Amino acid sequence: MFVLSIIACRMFEDEIVFMIEKYGSIAKLIIIDDENSASVAGKLDQCGYYYEFSSLEKIQEAIADTPADSTIVIIHMLELALHALPENLRRTVYGKIEQMSIYSQAVLLFYGLCGNVLGKVENEMSKCSCPVYILKEENGEIVDDCIGAVLGGRAAYLAKLKSFKGVGTFFMTPMWAANWKEMIRSAGITNDPDNTKMAKYVFDYAGYKKVAKLNTGLKYEQRFDSMVEEFAKTFDFEIIEMDANLSLIEKCFSSALDNMKDAK
Repeated sequence: MFVLSIIACRMFEDEIVFMIEKYGSIAKLIIIDDENSASVAGKLDQCGYYYEFSSLEKIQEAIADTPADSTIVIIHMLELALHALPENLRRTVYGKIEQMSIYSQAVLLFYGLCGNVLGKVENEMSKCSCPVYILKEENGEIVDDCIGAVLGGRAAYLAKLKSFKGVGTFFMTPMWAANWKEMIRSAGITNDPDNTKMAKYVFDYAGYKKVAKLNTGLKYEQRFDSMVEEFAKTFDFEIIEMDANLSLIEKCFSSALDNMKDAK
């Protein structure tokens, strides 16, 4: 059997659901059942896609009866709060890789550099029993973060930033819009996510004036429009519509599947 284990930041929830929908010839889809799994499971339910829940400890039992030529995808979503402490993020991701690589043919990280915390993960985890992959650009560089991933990489990201001519602009994907209070707390902007007065003070001091609404084409977060409008109203930001795409993520996902099968 071919087992691809995905370890992912919840910010990539929508993109993962889309990849599962598009590459639907998966014999078994398993979601690690914990406090971070409910949202991605709900979106798969909306799509009518069948999956099973399992704990990390019982995965090998869950895949034991799968035919030898089948593809299994295991999804382990990790909490957003890990970003608050870079070393904790690194330690947690590395620990999950060690756990899941034992029964996998490949591990794919739906993460970027995240402040360069995961910049050496492929080399440092090369002694695992299977290859470890992370989201990369065409040139082999690891993407900066979830925003860079849907903008097409670092060059496109920088070009967008330069186009605003120094005006601070907050980029928002649907998952960012759904979780912005948690993310501004993780970023250290405010300890109280409901303290929008303090967050507004920080944004004003940093020169933020706009929010870029990144249209990925994904509709799993059905309130995306209203959530961005609420955010913009809260902080007196101008909304800028901006196209995004999933080509970089799709190439990484399909490449991990292909490499896993070719290597066996």
